[in-house]
Amino acid sequence: MKKISSGKVREIYEIDEDKLLLVVSDRISAFDYILPSMVPNKGKILNQISKFWFDYIKDIIPNHVISTDIKDFPEEFQTPEFEGRSMLVKKLKMIPVECIIRGYITGSGWKSYKENGTVCGIKLPDGLQESQKLPEPIFTPTTKASEGHDENISFDEVCNLIGKDLAEKLRSKAIEIYKTCAEYALTKGVIIADTKFEFGLDESGNLVIGDEVLTPDSSRFWPADDYEVGRSQKSFDKQYIRDWIKSTGYDPESGTPIPTDVIDTTAKKYIEAYEILTDKKF
Repeated sequence: MKKISSGKVREIYEIDEDKLLLVVSDRISAFDYILPSMVPNKGKILNQISKFWFDYIKDIIPNHVISTDIKDFPEEFQTPEFEGRSMLVKKLKMIPVECIIRGYITGSGWKSYKENGTVCGIKLPDGLQESQKLPEPIFTPTTKASEGHDENISFDEVCNLIGKDLAEKLRSKAIEIYKTCAEYALTKGVIIADTKFEFGLDESGNLVIGDEVLTPDSSRFWPADDYEVGRSQKSFDKQYIRDWIKSTGYDPESGTPIPTDVIDTTAKKYIEAYEILTDKKF
């Protein structure tokens, strides 16, 4: 089978002219670098969480999933190494925009707000505190860079890139998905602070959600019982490893292995997120 892409975390194989196989590795990236240590079972957890959410939002928007059952894969992929971490999907014409939805002010958004009262050019109310819930979720798109960092772009730039109608549909669907899933997650004691979606068009020009959905790699998950406005939050996602890098001064480009206890804690956080959100044991 022809491997057509090897990303920070995913390998993509072309099955035929209208199907792909996405394989989620145990690699972890931070600050746009692939780190030298793997997180055990991470790929399986990401794949299973995405599967859960794709199913949960199927009445809001169609998705690209054909099957996650290894028996439905081409014979070459019916081996243990692909089981649990792979997804047979429809090929889409992917839209070159990452749709970031922020429901709470944190991370780079908080940094920007402190500087000039805006996040990605969107003016926010005065007097917000770190980690505070926004009056309404905001759409802060970025480019999809094949190399280097993604860049923030304005909604007007998205309109210029893909057309106003599609841009408005993208924004409204992304916010609707976020609100629906954030509401569900809250019933499980999890706050979804922000997330990233990717969309494509099928052969009929319909908008379809693809890639991954609301995983610990693409979202910030906070425990609701520990949530407090005015400070940074504990998390069930890869924020833990980002914070470790920042606090220790570790150089992600150095190739130095990450300590086992940091990797083990990260793995536990991924499993915890999966079990809380899906009500299933990993």
